[in-house]
Amino acid sequence: MDKEFFDGMNLASDISDEDFQIILDSYESIKDKISKEEFINKFNERREEYGENYLMGDVTIVRWIASNLGDEKNVKHSEVDSGNVVKIADVEDGNQGFTIVARVMGISNIKSFTTGKGKSGQLCNVEVADDSERLRLVFWSQNIKHLKDIKEGDVVKFTDVSCKTNSYNGNKELSLQVRSSVRVLSEFDVDYPENIGSFPVYNEIITQIKDIVPDEEVSIHGKLIRVPTPHSYESKGKKGKVVSLEVQDQTGKISYTLWNKDVELIDDLGLEEGDYVKILKEQARERNGEISLSHWNGRICKTDETIDLPDIEEEIFKIGDAREVKDITVYGIVTKVMDTVNFTKKDGTPGFVKSIEIADETGTIRLTLWGEDTQLDISKGDMIKVLGGNIEYDDYTLSGYRVNTNWNTEIKINPEDDSGFKESLEKEYITKLGPIAIKEIQEIDDEGEEVDIFARLISLTDIREFQRDDGSLGMVRSGDFADGSGEMIRVSFWDDKAEYPFTIGNAYKIENAKIRLGTYAVELNVNKTTRFIEVPESQAESLPSLHELEELIYQTKKIQDLDEDDVNIKVLARIIDIQDIRQFENDGKPGVVRSMDIADSTGVIRASFWGEMASLPCDVGDAIKIQNPNVRFNENTSSIELSINNSTTVLDPSAEELKTIPNVSELEESLFVYKDISNLEDGDTYVKIRGDLTNINTDNIISFRCSHCRERIELDEKVCPNCNEEIIIPDALLILSGTINDGTGEIDVTFFNRLAEELLEMRKEDIIEVLLDSNDTSIFAHELEGLNGLHLEILTDVEYDLNTDQYRLRPKRIISKSF
Repeated sequence: MDKEFFDGMNLASDISDEDFQIILDSYESIKDKISKEEFINKFNERREEYGENYLMGDVTIVRWIASNLGDEKNVKHSEVDSGNVVKIADVEDGNQGFTIVARVMGISNIKSFTTGKGKSGQLCNVEVADDSERLRLVFWSQNIKHLKDIKEGDVVKFTDVSCKTNSYNGNKELSLQVRSSVRVLSEFDVDYPENIGSFPVYNEIITQIKDIVPDEEVSIHGKLIRVPTPHSYESKGKKGKVVSLEVQDQTGKISYTLWNKDVELIDDLGLEEGDYVKILKEQARERNGEISLSHWNGRICKTDETIDLPDIEEEIFKIGDAREVKDITVYGIVTKVMDTVNFTKKDGTPGFVKSIEIADETGTIRLTLWGEDTQLDISKGDMIKVLGGNIEYDDYTLSGYRVNTNWNTEIKINPEDDSGFKESLEKEYITKLGPIAIKEIQEIDDEGEEVDIFARLISLTDIREFQRDDGSLGMVRSGDFADGSGEMIRVSFWDDKAEYPFTIGNAYKIENAKIRLGTYAVELNVNKTTRFIEVPESQAESLPSLHELEELIYQTKKIQDLDEDDVNIKVLARIIDIQDIRQFENDGKPGVVRSMDIADSTGVIRASFWGEMASLPCDVGDAIKIQNPNVRFNENTSSIELSINNSTTVLDPSAEELKTIPNVSELEESLFVYKDISNLEDGDTYVKIRGDLTNINTDNIISFRCSHCRERIELDEKVCPNCNEEIIIPDALLILSGTINDGTGEIDVTFFNRLAEELLEMRKEDIIEVLLDSNDTSIFAHELEGLNGLHLEILTDVEYDLNTDQYRLRPKRIISKSF
């Protein structure tokens, strides 16, 4: 017979072979008196009767069934008469339904539990003794109601008691059953023991705290002077909670630690500072030279019995006297709150640490919070009292010390017993308690100084990844913030802070940002300990709106009015031409740039987009808003240009701004005029030319360049003669040159890359592939000659060629082509 025989009993999956053998033997002893089905039904009925008390176990239930149906030869059952009172020493493992009269020697606090099947219940361990033995008697969920009727020292009659061996310690243990009764006896009761004089006497021996020694079971009576917030912990993959209360009597103080489910006793008993309590029969232990108590099988209870405590005046440790010292109370005003830092503990579990700075009239010190304490709602200007902190050395603080917290530490935020202390400190630290105007920050020249701002985000760059010298990957993004002072400041967010979901136009409070002296202005850096808080609009009424700030900070300028070195300007325009992204090297470092031509009603200007800005998604015809570009003079073209980099913000114009930007057709009509070749002048831009393409150069359709130094090379060269670098894939420029004749004159013209592809109706990559395969630069001569006489209408710039001492055309767009 195997375990499947008892499927209907739903035995625990982890039942031991020994317990299963007991169940099997019990069934074998009575199988001739009861069928298998009846046996299983009786088992399930009894277990359902126990309900939440299922921890009593399957073996106990089976033995009960067998003892009622079997005889003394087949199953071990009670050798005592269940109707009479028996001695505790006479009961054995498996005895059921007997009665005892015993003195209550100790009562534990009620413990909650959850079974492996998810059922919840309660139990209480009561120590009982008669003149023969002292044992533990377990009260289960259905018996808990009886606890209100008994106390230590009472003589009690317990009926329907069972006995089993505790599998953890091998000791006998008594348990009450569903139908058990509990009755306190008086000396006049007929069941009161005649030999009561032989029973152990209960004496509530209260030990003074100063007399407690390690490894001793003691009871104390004192006053709760500290009830800290419980802390979570994780050990060997299991999570739990712990809290250490502090109790004082006439002779001293001691900590009393509650673990896991027992932490709930604080709420269950309503324990608060100032309560008088008794802690009964708990074990004392010594750790790191300090003696403490832990809650195991003893009990803590509130009592109305008070004791005379010495008048101990609370000693507040002055921050200016910082030195290594334990268990002190510090009271001060919060002058800085840093953001929580996440880390991984040595055991692989996540950890959390947060630093704040507090000050009193003697100085400032850092306070370190751990775990759940990092979630406390603490803000600048709050008063904070730390009870039970330790001052330790800290090389990373200005003072050289910090206040470290632990499980025994209690943190009070804005306690009621302030006595005007806050007001006096606020006056002293008023400049450190709030944000300052950006205009004032721009006057600071102390790099690294920390400041707070309250401002609105008006622009934001994309996240940029970079590699540090140690090989690690970093992230950074920047945003421009402005406040009512009419000034703007650039703020850089590094690593995890760069991933915060910012929204342009929203108000933010940024604390502990570090001053960085930029090239043109003061900037701010945001790192791990910097804290930023998104402020709801209902609390941001003191800040101008986004539109008001843009109007206040940026001067909107038309293209024709731009001057070299203009700052804090805004340009509203439409893209009329986009060049391909071009790669380059500068001092050995690669870079990319993309040029675009933008126009408004007054003119056209070249805008160069550098780095990540070169990848900005846009098309010809898109409207664009450019805030804070660099305006520079290009000596090569003798014209003003815009330079767009990470300090520039590129946005979509608002609906109102769009109304001021002409569409593409309107721009072309007003800006792009037709000119005869005979009337062209140096510096003409965006003029329209009509004429026939002639004199096409059939040589050198592709100009090959070194991919490293960009110098011209021959097609078959494998090593650059200029920089001696190996050439794997050369860069290539597609060139189609000739002249255009409109009847009034003739002028040289060169089409590059995209426009040359459009004329040849071939992709540059395909042309290169053919040239590389054939190694013949004249292979396309026939196709080129076929373009002679092609009538073109183009949009072009006019430039002066120093080599030929003549004007030439630099086309931007092919408007039409035909033979």
